[in-house]
Amino acid sequence: MNFFYEAAVLLGAVIIAVPLFQRLGLGSILGYLAVGLLLGPSVLGFIAEPEEVLHFSEFGVVMLLFLIGLEMQPSRLWSMRKQLFGLGLLQLLGCGVLLTPIGLALGLTWELSVLLGLILALSSTAFALQLLNEQHRLATPHGQTAFSILLFQDLAVIPLLALLPLFAGDLSGQDSAVWLDIGKAVGMVLAAIVFGRLIFPRVLALIARSGVHEVFTAAALFMVLTMALVMEWAGLSMALGAFLGGVMLADTVYRHELEANIEPFKGILLGLFFIAVGMSVDLALVFDNVWWVLGITLGLLVAKLVVITLVGMVARLPRQEIPRLATVIAQGGEFDFVLLSAAVSAGVFDQRIASLCIAAVTLSMSLTPFLYRGGNRLASQMGESRPYDKDFGDETPPVLIAGLGRFGQMVARVLKLQGINFTALDPNITQVEFIRRFGSRIYYADAARLDVLRSAGLAQAKVLVIAVDDEEAALVIARMVRNHYPQIKIFARARNRHHTWKLMEIGVETVVRETFASSMEMSVEVLKGLGYPGSNALEAVRTFRDFDNQLLASSYAHRHDLETLRKTEHEAIAEFQALFQQELKQRRGKETDAAPPAGMASTSVPEDR
Repeated sequence: MNFFYEAAVLLGAVIIAVPLFQRLGLGSILGYLAVGLLLGPSVLGFIAEPEEVLHFSEFGVVMLLFLIGLEMQPSRLWSMRKQLFGLGLLQLLGCGVLLTPIGLALGLTWELSVLLGLILALSSTAFALQLLNEQHRLATPHGQTAFSILLFQDLAVIPLLALLPLFAGDLSGQDSAVWLDIGKAVGMVLAAIVFGRLIFPRVLALIARSGVHEVFTAAALFMVLTMALVMEWAGLSMALGAFLGGVMLADTVYRHELEANIEPFKGILLGLFFIAVGMSVDLALVFDNVWWVLGITLGLLVAKLVVITLVGMVARLPRQEIPRLATVIAQGGEFDFVLLSAAVSAGVFDQRIASLCIAAVTLSMSLTPFLYRGGNRLASQMGESRPYDKDFGDETPPVLIAGLGRFGQMVARVLKLQGINFTALDPNITQVEFIRRFGSRIYYADAARLDVLRSAGLAQAKVLVIAVDDEEAALVIARMVRNHYPQIKIFARARNRHHTWKLMEIGVETVVRETFASSMEMSVEVLKGLGYPGSNALEAVRTFRDFDNQLLASSYAHRHDLETLRKTEHEAIAEFQALFQQELKQRRGKETDAAPPAGMASTSVPEDR
């Protein structure tokens, strides 16, 4: 019961604080930090043991890295290798050198000062990526460079942890143990690649065929947690394991469905992580050593701003992007907590030094939104850089097709022959796997979910084609898209006249009845079979098609009044018959009193009504 009570209070505080901070322009992260600081041991003491909350909430960072991995196909990751290792190593070493004096000032030896400098050189993946996501800047040059540096830092946590026993002076039997740990880590990475690439997609296929959506969600969570825990057991970063799992599934048909299922859990747990960081601030320690904490924080931020600015120049980023890059990753990182705690346990640092550094890192995190805002302001004064419109992964196609059945396939084939890229979503895994063999960009996903459409790139698309079989699903999709993305052009498939009217009510401009065009084509062949010349048959069907489309539009206003609708249609049919007879008389020129050909005098409302 105590757990539910604490959860209710936390959620209530978040509901109040986060929207308030957003409205004040301070960002959601500071809102979460404020909630944690208020409810933590330093103020109200509502949560007495923030370490437990922090340990649990680290899965928010894990899920964030998994979702980013889903956006990074192996080929894309390989293309970033120069940024990943070159810029990442330059940042880590450069910041480590400039931050070494902090350790010397705290009374550490120069060897331990170098170690402390390397630890403080790490930045916060959670804070930086959350800011970039909130402001839709992850796809920018500085966003991609920041991500490369952060990913390298996650990799660097492994050797830093391995070095701690050496600095503690406990070298007995370490040689064999280190090689054993390295072998175990390499083995786990290879096993994760095999599992994520060959085995788990087949498991997902079996689950998808069952049609039980909640089991698919459970499988996605199982994938993330398993990869993270196995990597932690091997001595690697949980976040790194989750990222690797996402990369292995990035080019499968389940990418968008997995992303939509994990996103809500990621958001909640990541918010809880920021709350736990706020709880971990020891205000008493800060006030007792306020100048030390402020000095470490200032030295940390200045050193990182200088080094990362130089890294941006080496990377030849547009000059407007450099202040954004420097300010978004100038803070300390969540892995500082892990490494400093491990260093205390190993006897490398004493508790006072670790506590001062943790307080400084937390303070630097809380200053990040303000720093990034200042970086954006400075970049704007320098003049905007060249526009960017690329997604973080592949370039987003201009067309999104919801449903790739018989109707949607025809549209997709025409687009493909014209060289127009598209993304298609369909909930039938058998059909998805079959069409995927022909190189089409189709994914297993339910297009009636807004989070799935967003994951598939709806915000960047120009056109949405709704070609699903289910009438209600088509209406749901059209309503969601019209409400959230009114700028997107919608082309919808309708089963009959009433379905067409419902789509028109939502605001869909272009609606195509699924059997109308094919029935008109057959009508041409029927008339030709009855002896009509080809041109006459085409003209007769064209006249009827224009008439029926006009009737459909004029009847829209009376769609709910059956009696008025019937009267309007009968009047329109009578007018059409008179006009058609007059047109026949003019065309024939000889038989002015002739009746229209058999079958045309009894024209009636199409049976698709």
